[in-house]
Amino acid sequence: MKRTATVTVRAARRVVIAVVGGTVVLIGIFMIVLPGPATVVIPAGLAILGIEFAWARRLLRAAKEKSGEAARRIVSRGKRAPRSGEGSEGDEEPRQ
Repeated sequence: MKRTATVTVRAARRVVIAVVGGTVVLIGIFMIVLPGPATVVIPAGLAILGIEFAWARRLLRAAKEKSGEAARRIVSRGKRAPRSGEGSEGDEEPRQ
């Protein structure tokens, strides 16, 4: 009897996590086209799903790596010297 109760509690927990995490991810997907912080809500939903599902943990880890690479590229672009014709105010001819 105790084993059946344990299995039932685990299954119920898994279902609750799936429903809550899935709902948060869906809300985040809607926020891609609607106003809202989709880039925060979708990973939060994946983190909730990752509590119980390995595929969600892998997907969240891959998203973290991709966002880290993108952030490094953006930061490295800001440190480069401006290309010819960009960013130098004295090169422009005065307007008449």
